[in-house]
Amino acid sequence: MIEPKRARGINLLPTFLDAIKFQESVFALPFAYIGMILASQGLPTLKNFILITIAMVSARTIGMIANRIIDRKIDSQNPRTSMRHLPSGILKINHFLIPGTISCIVLFTCAFMLNPLAFWLSPVALAYLIFYPYTKRFTWAANLLLGWALAIAPSAAWIGVKGTLTWEPFVLSLAVALWAGSFDIIYHCQDVEFQTKNGLHSVGQKFGITKAFLMSKILDIGSIICLISLGFIMDLSIFYFVACIIAGSTLAYKYILVKPDDLSKIGMAFMRINALVSLTMFIGTSLAVLV
Repeated sequence: MIEPKRARGINLLPTFLDAIKFQESVFALPFAYIGMILASQGLPTLKNFILITIAMVSARTIGMIANRIIDRKIDSQNPRTSMRHLPSGILKINHFLIPGTISCIVLFTCAFMLNPLAFWLSPVALAYLIFYPYTKRFTWAANLLLGWALAIAPSAAWIGVKGTLTWEPFVLSLAVALWAGSFDIIYHCQDVEFQTKNGLHSVGQKFGITKAFLMSKILDIGSIICLISLGFIMDLSIFYFVACIIAGSTLAYKYILVKPDDLSKIGMAFMRINALVSLTMFIGTSLAVLV
């Protein structure tokens, strides 16, 4: 077996970005932008757009770095994840700690430049992102807690614009938490056997894969209900509700691609379904507010 080469020099940056799945920021950013557009009731200021974008990317980077470092021993033992960058030796911990420290400074700076509430709550969000990876060690609700890690984004963006937090962004964050938790339940059904052998926890490990899929469907339905409710609460136009219908249909299609007895297409479902749902809702919200 040929051992992977350690990343060096100019290869460090692209290798690091691959390690934290930087391209998957597309899942979280659209919902942050939805929170920003709804809070602004139109186009945000250029300052808010730039600061919120940088803060969100920094927060996600911190969360992924924490996940990779904290779970490196677990990843090394799991056949599905053993070739990730830390377990395989392609990158060292220092390659994560340095950009992680920089991302923390950038996050706090952006929050400070937005408003006082954003600044004072930024350490709370940071603490949650670092705490989350530990939860799989003691609770099956870890999948649901992952959903809330992503759900920080829309409420944080709302706070970034308004400097206050009301019910509207909470409903949006709840929708995101249910949507993200749903897919995380299915995604980790791949590891049920490994989790059982190593004392780790997930919905699939606790209740079985079939019941995990049922719970995932319930969460998806709840997510769409929250999104539709938000449309009525904020009196959004037909464009938004059309987006909700498309997003709901896309989530339903997920269960055609992936079934309890066939998880082979889970990678394709993860990338395409999640990206389509978040981008659809972003486009629909933008049209509803701006047109």
